[in-house]
Amino acid sequence: MRAGRAHRSLLRDVDQFSRGRACEGLRDQPDGSLVPRRSEHPLIRFVVARLLQAIPVLLIVATATFALLRFLPGGPFDREKALPPEILRNIEARYELDRPILEQYTQFLSNTVRGDLGPSYKYIGRDVSDILAESFPVSLQLGSLALLISFVGGVSIGLAAGVRRGSWLDRVVMLLSVLGVSVPSFVLGAGLILTLGLALGWFPAGLWEGPSHAILPAITLAALPMAYIAQLTRSSVIDVVDRDYIRTARAKGVSEARIRRVHVLRNALLAVTTYFGPLLAILLTGSFVVEKIYAIPGMGRFFVTAVSNRDYPLVLGVTLVYAVLVLLANLLVDLLYGWIDPRIRVTGNRE
Repeated sequence: MRAGRAHRSLLRDVDQFSRGRACEGLRDQPDGSLVPRRSEHPLIRFVVARLLQAIPVLLIVATATFALLRFLPGGPFDREKALPPEILRNIEARYELDRPILEQYTQFLSNTVRGDLGPSYKYIGRDVSDILAESFPVSLQLGSLALLISFVGGVSIGLAAGVRRGSWLDRVVMLLSVLGVSVPSFVLGAGLILTLGLALGWFPAGLWEGPSHAILPAITLAALPMAYIAQLTRSSVIDVVDRDYIRTARAKGVSEARIRRVHVLRNALLAVTTYFGPLLAILLTGSFVVEKIYAIPGMGRFFVTAVSNRDYPLVLGVTLVYAVLVLLANLLVDLLYGWIDPRIRVTGNRE
């Protein structure tokens, strides 16, 4: 009998323990029910807060762009041949340009929230969403390749120059980085087309028909940020190599390759990571000129054409896409800080 009571008591304890483990992650409600507990991970709260903060930023960007387009002199059909007043009124009624400005603005916001960016004024029969869906992958491929070249090339060159401060390699890197920052992209692009494209025939001089067509545009787009990243990395490496923990690591017998990879490069990347957000903006805005020079059917080329033709919906759509990309890049930079430097972590309501 005594052994049976002990066995039943043990089963009750096991059952209560199992229920307790099962109730982990749940919280009590006033009616006694249990619901899943809200995530209290600080990183998730940080990401959600940043995404919510992006909403008013996008609203300001959309409002400012709409106001600039509407209040600038001229209209989207002024460059057409002289149209009879009746036809011009019909065209403006077709695109709802005859309504009051405030009504056009509220209609634009309402349509944008639903994902409807409207029809293009320049490309008859095509919606802005279709144009962006067709051109965005091209700009994304070009920007990603340029970002990879600028980041890998800039960090490698800057690291090599920083650890050999005062050598001939350091002087050559500094000279090339100054040239890379000083030469405009349209001058560099024209020079690459004339030499590597037309004179030597190594790469295609334009269009977007395969991987080989991306080499010259990517180099042209990556030259400026790669030179700037090389300068940033060199300065950071020079500042880090004289620190006490580097000398301590050498005194403990740590290999020079591990010191550069783990201690020097990791700390030097903080300055480069800070530049990542503006770098994406440079690559995006720089692609306007590069895509025009190389006749690449990306968003930058459509944006330039839309501005010159006062294509309101297309300008607004491209601007919003670029704004979203820059906001996401800044969020990614903040998240990378915690990974590169453990001292910078999201630990609560504050970073």
